[in-house]
Amino acid sequence: MSTSARPYADDAADPVFGSVPSSTSAKTLWKALRIILVLSVVISVIVNPGSLRSFTAFAITYGYTLMYSMGLWLTNGYMVDWLNRRYTWTERPVRRLLLTLSVSLGGSALVILLMNAVLLLLRGRPLAQLFTPAMYWPLMLPLVITVIISLFNHSRAFFFQWREAAVRAERLEKETAVARLDSLRRQVDPHFLFNSLNALTSLVEENDPARAVRFIRQLSQVYRYVLDSESQELVPLAEELKFAESYLYLQQTRLGEALAVEMDLLPAVLTGYFVPPLALQLLLENVIKHNTAYQADPVRLRVTLDPAAHTLTVRNTRRPRRLAPGESSGRGLKNLAARYAFLTDKPLAIGEEAGEFVVTLPLLRI
Repeated sequence: MSTSARPYADDAADPVFGSVPSSTSAKTLWKALRIILVLSVVISVIVNPGSLRSFTAFAITYGYTLMYSMGLWLTNGYMVDWLNRRYTWTERPVRRLLLTLSVSLGGSALVILLMNAVLLLLRGRPLAQLFTPAMYWPLMLPLVITVIISLFNHSRAFFFQWREAAVRAERLEKETAVARLDSLRRQVDPHFLFNSLNALTSLVEENDPARAVRFIRQLSQVYRYVLDSESQELVPLAEELKFAESYLYLQQTRLGEALAVEMDLLPAVLTGYFVPPLALQLLLENVIKHNTAYQADPVRLRVTLDPAAHTLTVRNTRRPRRLAPGESSGRGLKNLAARYAFLTDKPLAIGEEAGEFVVTLPLLRI
């Protein structure tokens, strides 16, 4: 099971310090260019302080430095952006660190070699001089400076991704808590209990003690499951389906033939799968709550499992009924989607197919 949140790139790594996204504005690029121009002056003075005695010498040194800075900035910037899209710091920090060091050093070394090769060609010197002892310092100094700046860039990218992941995790945790509370509130809703007690009263009046006893036991199992699972993040699919059977028994006892249910799942297929608690119940409740059911024309509900796709699908004939104001908040599916986003990158699928309302739940593994 993937317990991480869905992967996302670090938008905070802007071109001033790292990546160069295609949507960068001219204002941001100009800001980055000004920083590079100023840094090139500082680096030129540090590398060749003697050039300050001559404007021509300083201009040449500054030109070389600016060329290096632009080349290295663009190379490392695009590399940071590429790495952010594929390997985030929050998901695979060790792999990201190794890739960062490899790509940054390798790319920077290649740029520095190419720059020096161009300079040698412009001076009419052979490329073989690149590998002479005299070139070690001209090659190593830009590489050392690049490593220092690159470490700052990637440290900043890591900090922003870590901060955004922490904020996102906290927000999703709150949404999950709200969803759990909302699910619990719906299950213990006086309307549900009121309808169940009315159905039980009818069984007693009909002098059907066997069905009445079974109804009471199923009602007890429903509430016991709600209370036991409220604090859990995941529950076995087999337990959720067993709870759903008890819940549907209560509803079918109340609605009679107005609700037709098809749910024939082999126990062996359910092994190893997990879902958020009360996820299936939410979908079943929505079917009964949002559709009109008649004895002669029942609402048809079907629950199927796809082992190959690792999904559980709930389908029902779509026959919307008008709800009273305040009867439906519309938060149920949104909260459920938020809970799944906190647990996995597989989304909740909601849609319509051939007149049926279809919701597909991803099944999780631990």
